[in-house]
Amino acid sequence: MTDHLLNAVRRYVDAHADAAGMAQTPIAGLLTIRATAPTGLLHAIARPLVCLVLQGSKQVAMGNECVTYHPGDSLLITADVPTISQVTRASVEAPYISLVLDLDPAVLSELTAQMMTLPRADGVPVQPTDAEVADAALRLMRLLERPASVPVLHAQLVRELHYWLLAGRHGAAIRRLAGPDGHAQRVARAVTLLRAEFAQALPVERLAATAGMSPSSFHHHFRAATSLSPLQFQKHLRLIEARRLMMSDGVSASSAAFAVGYESVSQFTREYGRMFGLPPMKDAEAMGQRTHAPG
Repeated sequence: MTDHLLNAVRRYVDAHADAAGMAQTPIAGLLTIRATAPTGLLHAIARPLVCLVLQGSKQVAMGNECVTYHPGDSLLITADVPTISQVTRASVEAPYISLVLDLDPAVLSELTAQMMTLPRADGVPVQPTDAEVADAALRLMRLLERPASVPVLHAQLVRELHYWLLAGRHGAAIRRLAGPDGHAQRVARAVTLLRAEFAQALPVERLAATAGMSPSSFHHHFRAATSLSPLQFQKHLRLIEARRLMMSDGVSASSAAFAVGYESVSQFTREYGRMFGLPPMKDAEAMGQRTHAPG
């Protein structure tokens, strides 16, 4: 990982970061992140993505697996899975800095069809960042410094970055996202519906139909991909969004509960406490101004 990439990302995030330390770029799916101190635990359901950590360290738990990644590492997430993350090393002088790219299954599918050889399987989610990946990321960041060029040139650079990810250490794991109608893609269609309508009642039959599977087959493949049942997944989405509403928008626990689809505040309070370890309002007080960042 070059100092040039770190400097380019730091310039961008220093200029554009919000109060949580995140800076969305004009390129869809590309995010820069900064934390100037170690953070509390952040619960999320991550999308398929790759995170290049450039400075500082972070720990992420996914299911039964817990990984720590450091400068020069890349973290790969290949499914919509629940994560618990925490920045473990950061300071004002040397903040945690990372670059996150959402993976595009359509681009991956096109590239996979054209590539003559692909890497062998390797299930390790944290790998040293390939030099070609870092180089493509640097050119993408430099493009942001010339805004007029972004609409014209960003697509080919994003495509190139996907290519080098497929050709590199993470390639075999990423390839699972590229199948046009495999189980991963079918489950992904149901996940899209769940994310869009998580506050509504969603019968498993409707989700299974969206995925093009029988209810029993869908339930099996959904849990295999996400580590949760569809109902648990929806519950996670509701609670994570309720927590965001309380932390970011300052709404009350009851208002947050109703906004995300709960009909009973007491049920919401119980399930919130089981997930986050504290009842809603005490959790909001404990969180304070801690940084929220997904990658």
